Formats: sequence, structure tokens, C-alpha cells
Amino acid sequence: MSEGTTILVVEDNDFVRMQIVSYLKAADYATMEAAEGEAALDLMASNDNISLAIVDVRMEPIGGFEFIRALRSQDIDTPIILVTGDQTSDVLEQAGKLGVSAVLMKPVEKDRLVNTVKRTLQNVRRAR
Repeated sequence: MSEGTTILVVEDNDFVRMQIVSYLKAADYATMEAAEGEAALDLMASNDNISLAIVDVRMEPIGGFEFIRALRSQDIDTPIILVTGDQTSDVLEQAGKLGVSAVLMKPVEKDRLVNTVKRTLQNVRRAR
């Protein structure tokens, strides 16, 4: 089903990151992990097989939105799914401006995560 698909999970909370990774692995996705934005940028630069990134909005020193802006400035158009605990319209507005594929609220539900990943990857394949 998800053969050849690697998903980068960027989340500074160890428990949340491990939970998201376990959900993805249970759905047969290969994963890579980063605890903060700078390490994630390094992984994106050195791995051209990352199909999708799931990124927390609030991280230090580089947050989710800064991570996305840095990727786009390097012409990397990998689809992004944001995860956040913030229920503000500002997050959705920023996500829309940056072309984020989806925004998921924490706590992330397994079925919603897997379905969102599947739908996002299908949309990317159709667009190519």
C-alpha cells in the first residue's frame, strides 16, 4: 500500500512524535524523525525520498511555519501536514498562505492521521 513512501515526522514532544510514528508504521509507512526544525531541514536536504512531512507548529528554535518557509525558499515542494494544539484562525490562515495540505489538531487521532496522509499522497500523485 505505502511501499516506497517515507514520511518525516517533526515534533519536539517525544511522546507525541513516537505516537505519530507508531500510527504511521502500523499503516506500513517508512518514517524518519526530527525533534526540531533545524534537524528536519538537514534531513530534507540530504534525503530526496521523503514523500511527506508531518510538522508541529510550535517548536524552538525553528517552528513549523519557519520550517515550511525555509523549504519553499529552497524550491522543495514536499507536501506538509501540520499538527497543532492551537485552535486559532491565525494558524489556519498561515497554513493556507504556505500551501499546507492539512492541519490536524492534537491529540492526533490514528484514523484521521492515516486517512489524511493517504489522501494527501493520492492528491500529489494525481497532480503529477
